[in-house]
Amino acid sequence: MFKSVGRQVCAFDLEWAPDPASGRRVYGLPETRSDAEVFEVMWARAGATADKPRPHLKTALCRVVAVSAVIREQQTDGAVSLRLTTLPRQIDQLMDEGELIATFLGYLGQHHPQLVGFNSQTTDLPILLQRGLVAGIAAPAFCRRAEKGWGNDYFSRSGDAHIDLKQALSGWGIATPTLHELAWAMGIPSSVGAEPPDVVDLWVVGDLRSIVQQSQYDALSTYLVWLRTARFAGFFSAEQYVEEIERVRALVGDRIAQGDRHLTQFLNQWDSFKPQPANAPVIPLAAIPDTIEQAA
Repeated sequence: MFKSVGRQVCAFDLEWAPDPASGRRVYGLPETRSDAEVFEVMWARAGATADKPRPHLKTALCRVVAVSAVIREQQTDGAVSLRLTTLPRQIDQLMDEGELIATFLGYLGQHHPQLVGFNSQTTDLPILLQRGLVAGIAAPAFCRRAEKGWGNDYFSRSGDAHIDLKQALSGWGIATPTLHELAWAMGIPSSVGAEPPDVVDLWVVGDLRSIVQQSQYDALSTYLVWLRTARFAGFFSAEQYVEEIERVRALVGDRIAQGDRHLTQFLNQWDSFKPQPANAPVIPLAAIPDTIEQAA
């Protein structure tokens, strides 16, 4: 479990898909081969089978196509603001990968928010590093390590600068839930439709808009899971947690009013879930029995 809640928190989601340019270079394919043909070679080399024709590729061979983040900022006077930000800025226009990664890492390096993800220690952070190298960008502020203690060191596994909710809540193994499963169990929406879409399928048919929309959904879901976890750990009282939830609902409502109509599905799915007792009172230590026998 994490030890603190930062004054600035960035709960993010990253989406990536096979990169045909990397596939051509790695496998020596000519430029005359279409992207679709290159994808088939990449999947074949990754061990494609009839049952699994599109296996996961190594992250170095995948292009980062979208990143979304819910950013919470608490001022010194206690006032809290919340915003949802997304790259690419135009939901249906592909952004240069190097610019996208440099923009996101530049923000992290400059503002040093507490970074929150789901499976981010194993996947999201490594792909940002690998693809940042592929794109030839520089991110010195993000990469700077703390000289003393943990500080704002995103590479330390001991501090709270980077919180991987999957690692904090479940670890690894066959019983480990996905973000969608964990969120849905909590009564938190977590996909555009009834089931999480396959980003690779969307990428192959050129549906960038749906990929970006899913990224926004996952960022909101990650933030709401973090809120519930922070409430569980005692960082928010029952009343404060309700206020935080209302901020999220207001944020989504504002974005819908600004034209992001797809987020209406997020609110509809949220409203369809039976409310969970997340605002249950904290049990005082004096009320906790010393032994299991006393509790029986």
